[in-house]
Amino acid sequence: MAAAVAGKAAGAAYGHGEGGGGRGGFLGPRVPPEVEAMARGVQDVGKETFRRLLRVTVNALEGKDCKESVKLIAESTNLSEEQLAFLISGMYTLLREALRLPLSTFKQEVFKEDLKELRIPEDFIVDFSSIVFGNRRPASEGAARIQGSRLPTVQDFKWRVDVAISTSSLARALQPSILMMMKLSDGTAHRFEVPVAKFQELRYNVALILKEMNDLEKRSILKIQD
Repeated sequence: MAAAVAGKAAGAAYGHGEGGGGRGGFLGPRVPPEVEAMARGVQDVGKETFRRLLRVTVNALEGKDCKESVKLIAESTNLSEEQLAFLISGMYTLLREALRLPLSTFKQEVFKEDLKELRIPEDFIVDFSSIVFGNRRPASEGAARIQGSRLPTVQDFKWRVDVAISTSSLARALQPSILMMMKLSDGTAHRFEVPVAKFQELRYNVALILKEMNDLEKRSILKIQD
């Protein structure tokens, strides 16, 4: 928490940050790129191969070594290592996010509708659903580890701009800074000060990450080749 600076006048009231629009499913407002790539890729994968990949993914969620299983799938199918990597990565992310949610509030119908929006084949949706809601759900220790490793999420975000009229070293500074406050899902609140230069650096890095994610989605490595 940043210390209060004497001689500051509020330049603007706190504003509430709002999340992006769009979908509001269990994967969040923006579907992870590896899940989107997987959803496109599985449309060209046979049912038996899909189920083998799903078994490998569940074993990975339970902390088991899956190198040999992946190697066997690669040797018995026409999928490259890169294609297997993004298929398993997408399945892993999808199941991990679903298994983090308590069954008391997470409805199977909602889960299936979200997968339909991703255009995942109906047979595969049934298999995914049996993992999350049925008797094929990963062992309790694995599921507990998944839920236990979840970090607190941001529930509220506020900000305001302050201007330092003077400091101990300068009689007239008029230097703006940004005060931010985050409330997390675990009940904690964090207040901190961000200089304008650091805020501009944050904006630049966020834009750079979004651009790299979009570039990654367009790469041929994320598409099943005929």
